[in-house]
Amino acid sequence: MATREEIVQSVPQKGFFGHPKGLLSLFFTEFWERFSYYGMRAILLYYMYYELNQGGLGLEQSTANSIMAVYGSLVYMSGIIGGWIADRLLGTTKTVFYGGIAIMLGHVALSLPGGINTLFISMAFIIIGTGLLKPNISSIVGEMYSDNDVRRDSGFSIFYMGINMGAFIAPLVVGTVGLQYNFHLGFGIAAVGMLLGLIVFMVTKKKFLGLAGSYVPNPLAKEDRKKVFSRIAIGLAIVALIGYFLIQNGIMTIDVFTMIVSILGIVIPTIYFIVMYRSAKTDADEKSRVLAYIPLFISAMVFWAIAEQGSIILAQYADQRTDLSIGSWEISPAWFQSLNPLFIIAIAPVFAWLWVRLGQRQPSTPKKFAFGLFFAGMSFLVMIIPAYLNGTETLVSPYWLVLSFFLVVIGELLLSPVGLSATTKLAPQAFAAQTMSLWFLTNASAQAINAQVVKFYNPESEIVYFGVIGVIALIVGLMLYFFAPKIEKLMRGVR
Repeated sequence: MATREEIVQSVPQKGFFGHPKGLLSLFFTEFWERFSYYGMRAILLYYMYYELNQGGLGLEQSTANSIMAVYGSLVYMSGIIGGWIADRLLGTTKTVFYGGIAIMLGHVALSLPGGINTLFISMAFIIIGTGLLKPNISSIVGEMYSDNDVRRDSGFSIFYMGINMGAFIAPLVVGTVGLQYNFHLGFGIAAVGMLLGLIVFMVTKKKFLGLAGSYVPNPLAKEDRKKVFSRIAIGLAIVALIGYFLIQNGIMTIDVFTMIVSILGIVIPTIYFIVMYRSAKTDADEKSRVLAYIPLFISAMVFWAIAEQGSIILAQYADQRTDLSIGSWEISPAWFQSLNPLFIIAIAPVFAWLWVRLGQRQPSTPKKFAFGLFFAGMSFLVMIIPAYLNGTETLVSPYWLVLSFFLVVIGELLLSPVGLSATTKLAPQAFAAQTMSLWFLTNASAQAINAQVVKFYNPESEIVYFGVIGVIALIVGLMLYFFAPKIEKLMRGVR
C-alpha cells in the first residue's frame, strides 16, 4: 500500500485554480451526481402528495413529509456500507463508480410509470448508490493534499461549490419539466445527469487522480472474506424474511418503519464511535481526536436537522403558504430548492479566499461550527415573523423564504466544508473512509430525527415549530463556543 506522501506526489499538484488537477475530475463528477439527486429531490415531495389527476401518487402530506425525511436519512446512513466496502474491499475510486451506476438505475426506475412500489424500488437503488459514492468521493479529495497543506480547506470549499452548481441548475431544469409537463420526464433528466457524471469520472480519473483512491487502506484478509460474505448473506436473508412477514401481517407500517430508522439514527453513530475508540488500530492521539469529534458530530446533526427541512417543510411552505406571483410572473415552488446552492455558489469563493487569507489566524473548527449553528437557528426564527404579523391564513411574500435560505447557507459554509476537511484530519488511519461515512451520518441522524419532528408541523403551529427548533440551535451553538478550547486540546494539533 502506498504512503500518504506517495499518493500526494502521484497527483498533479497544480492546474485547477492552484489546486491538484484531480480536483477538476472530482468537481465535475460530483456536479452531475448532485444534479441528478437534487433534481429528483426538488419534485419528489410534490410527486408523492399531488393528487393522481395531477400526475402524483396522492399520499397524505404528513406521510409524504416523513417518507422524505426517512429517505434522506437512509441515503446518508448507507454511507456506512460504502465506507466499509472502500476501506476493506475495493478502494474509493471503484466504489464511487459502482455507486454512480446504482444511482442512475434508481432514477431510470423513477422515470418509468408506476405506483408506490416503483417509488420504493427506485429509492432502494439511490440509497445504496449514494452510500457507495458520496462519502468516498470526498475521501479522495482529502487524499490529494498532505496533512499540513494550507490549501486543504480551500480545496474542499471549491469542491463544495461544484456540488452546489449541479444542485442549483437541477431544480430549475428538472423542477420545471416535472411540475409543468410530467414528473417521470423530470426523473428521466436526472438519470441522464448521473450518466454524464460517470462518463466524466471514467475519462479523467487515470490522468488526474494518480494513486488517490486506488488503494484499499485496511484490506480484508482472503481467508476472512468467505466468512464475512456468508454472514452478510445470512443476515440479509433473515432481514428480508422478517420484513416480508411483518409487512404481510400489517405490522411493518410506514410509521413503524419511520420510528425504526429514527432509532437507528442515534444507535448507529454511537456504535461507530465506540468501535473506533476501542479499536487496537487506533493509537492514543487518534483516540483523543475521536473524543473531540463527538461534540462536532452532535453540533452538525443539529445543523442538518434545520438545513434538511428546506426540502420538506420549506418546500411545503413554498407550495401552500407562499405567494408565487411576482407581478405577472408565476414562479414554481420547486425553484426555491435552487436558493441554497445559488447562495453557496455566490459566497463559497469568499469563504475559500478568507480561510487562505487568514491562514493560522482563522477561527478553530469548533468555533466555526458554533457560528454555523447561530445562523441556522436564525434561519428558522425569521420564519416566525410573517405568521406573527399576518397570521397563517394569508399567503406570504416569497422573500421570507429567500432570507431563511440565505441565513442557513451562511451557516452551511461555516460548518459543512470545514467539517469535511476536519473529518479527513481527525480520522483514525485504519478508519479513513469509514470516518467520512460517519461525517455523513450527521445528516442521516438529523433526518432520522426529522422523520418524527416534521409530523408536528402545520400552519397553526408555525410559530412554536420554527421558534423551538431555532432556539435549540442557538443554545447548542453557545455551548460549543464555550467549550471550544477544551475540544481544540483534544484535537491534538489539528485546527
